[in-house]
Amino acid sequence: MLTLRQILADKEAIIAGLEKKHMDNARECIESVIAIDQARKVAQQKKDNASAEMNTLSKSIGQLMAKGEREQAEQVKATTAQLKEDIRTYEAQMTQAEEQMRQALLTIPNVPYPIVPEGKHAEDNLAVKVGGWQIPEGLALLQQDNDHAFSADGNSIALRDWQDSFNPVHNEGMHPHWDLAKEYGLIDFDLGVKISGAGFPVYTAQGARLQRALIQFFLDEAGKAGYTEIMPPTVVNAASGYGTGQLPDKEGQMYHAELDDLYLIPTAEVPVTNLFRDEILDEKALPVKLCAYTQCFRREAGSYGKDVRGLNRLHEFSKIEIVRVDTPEHSAASHREMLDHVEGLLQKLELPYRILRLCGGDMSFTAALCYDFEVYSLAQQRWLEVSSTSNFDTYQANRLHCRYRSQADKKVQLAHTLNGSALALPRIVAALLENNQTADGIRLPKALRPYFGAEKISK
Repeated sequence: MLTLRQILADKEAIIAGLEKKHMDNARECIESVIAIDQARKVAQQKKDNASAEMNTLSKSIGQLMAKGEREQAEQVKATTAQLKEDIRTYEAQMTQAEEQMRQALLTIPNVPYPIVPEGKHAEDNLAVKVGGWQIPEGLALLQQDNDHAFSADGNSIALRDWQDSFNPVHNEGMHPHWDLAKEYGLIDFDLGVKISGAGFPVYTAQGARLQRALIQFFLDEAGKAGYTEIMPPTVVNAASGYGTGQLPDKEGQMYHAELDDLYLIPTAEVPVTNLFRDEILDEKALPVKLCAYTQCFRREAGSYGKDVRGLNRLHEFSKIEIVRVDTPEHSAASHREMLDHVEGLLQKLELPYRILRLCGGDMSFTAALCYDFEVYSLAQQRWLEVSSTSNFDTYQANRLHCRYRSQADKKVQLAHTLNGSALALPRIVAALLENNQTADGIRLPKALRPYFGAEKISK
C-alpha cells in the first residue's frame, strides 16, 4: 500500500496517478487520509502536553507534602489522576486514527509509473512488440510488417489502431481446441462438470501428458534462468491475502474456506511473496528469484460464448509463477529480465505473440507497471492472454513489511516486489492445439518434444 510519507510528499502527483487508474474518488480518499493523520497528530500533541503537565505536577506533590501543604497536594493528585484519564483517552484516539489510516490505505490502489499510458479499457493498451510468427502448414497468413517489433520509446500504438493493420486469414478447416480435445481424447469438459462444475476440466491420456510436459519445461527454463523452485501451499491465511493485495480488493473472486478462514490461491504470487512478510533481507541477497508451480483457483466465471469456452477461462488451472524481490535501483532491470524470460518461452514454443503495456484503467489494483503477453489463436481468430508481468514498486512490500538493509549505510528500507506468469497453461495449450493441427496429428514445437516424448499428438 502507499505510505503516508509518499502521500504527504507529493499529494497532487499521487492523486493524478490514481485518476490515471480511474479511481473516481481519488482526491476524496487522499484528503481523508491526510485528515486522519491530522486528527492523530492533534491527539498526539494533547497526549504529549498532558504527559508533560502530569510529570511536572507529580514532582510537586512530594514538595507540597514536605511543606505540610497536604490539602494542596491532594488537589494536585486529583489533577494528575484526571490527566491520566485524559492521556488514556488521547491514546485511544491515536489508536483509532491509526486503524482508520490502515483501513483507508488498504483501499487505495498503487500509483502507476509515468510510462503507463492513459486509457480506461483494454483497447487503450499499447502494443510494444509482436513476434514469433510461424505459419502452420497449409495456412495462409497475411500480416503487415511481419517481423516488425514496436519499440517502447515512442513507436508503440494503441490496440484499436494496431489491429486495423493485422489481418490473418482464417482456414475453414481449422478446429477450436474444445473440438480437438474431444477428437483426440485430451480433455473431458463434461466429466469435469460432473465432478465439480463448469470450469474444472479433466485432462486425460495425452492431454495430461501435455500438461506435465509443459509444467516441467517451464520449471526447467526457470531453473536455467536462475530461479529457485518453491513448492508452497495452495491455501493461505487472510494476512497473506492482505500482504500481496488480493484482500480486500478481490475477496469476492477468491474461494474462501470460511470455517478455517483460509483462501485458495488465485496465483502462486500470494504464498511465494509472503515468504518475505515481516522480513529484513540483506542487500547482498538481492535480487531474490523464485519460481513455483501450483494449481490456481478463481471464482469469476465470465459469460457464455467463445471468449470463455473450453480452456479460455477456468476456475482451476495450472501455472508457473516467477517472483522477484529487489532493490529500488535494480527493479526496472529485473522487470526487463522477466519480460525477456517470458518472451523466450513463447519463442521456444513457436507461438505468435504480442506484448502489451497496459493502460491505467486496465492495470491491476497493486501494479505500478504491467505488461501482458498474448498468443494468437488462428482457429479462434483472437488473442489469448497467457502472462501478466508486473512491477509493484514498494506497494506490496509496505503491506508485507518486506524490507532490506542497505550495504552502504545499513539503513533499512522497503524492497520492490515483482512477479509474472511463466506461464499459465490453459491458453498455451489452446494455442498449441489450434495453431499446430495437421491432417495426421497436432505438431509439437521442438523444445517440447523431449518432455512429451513424441513429435506430435496422435489420434
